[in-house]
Amino acid sequence: MNILLWVLQIVLALHTITGAIWKFSNSEQTVASLNAIPHVAWVALSIIEILCGLGLILAVLNKSLGKLIPFAAFGIALEMVLFCALTIFSGDMNYTHMIYWIIVAGLSAFIAYGRIVLKPL
Repeated sequence: MNILLWVLQIVLALHTITGAIWKFSNSEQTVASLNAIPHVAWVALSIIEILCGLGLILAVLNKSLGKLIPFAAFGIALEMVLFCALTIFSGDMNYTHMIYWIIVAGLSAFIAYGRIVLKPL
């Protein structure tokens, strides 16, 4: 289980950091349902994503930083749920992004659960 969690953490960290870099180079206007997010919040989300991505893998360097993993995973899941809520309340009927965000949120929640209950560091 520990190996599976580490593989998922690395994949999610790469995904999240890549998403943060994408947010720096693209506007919130790129996805119609996210138009409600102010640009300052969009940039802040990018910074939070980078910190969460690092929080998922910093335990490799120092085992005591393993306590950050559930918080980082929960932060990513919370952001994905926020994006889903914005899509629902925006009236945008294109739910393809939502399916993706729900999958990422589920993966993040599994990592948080795994590190708290199944195989803590």
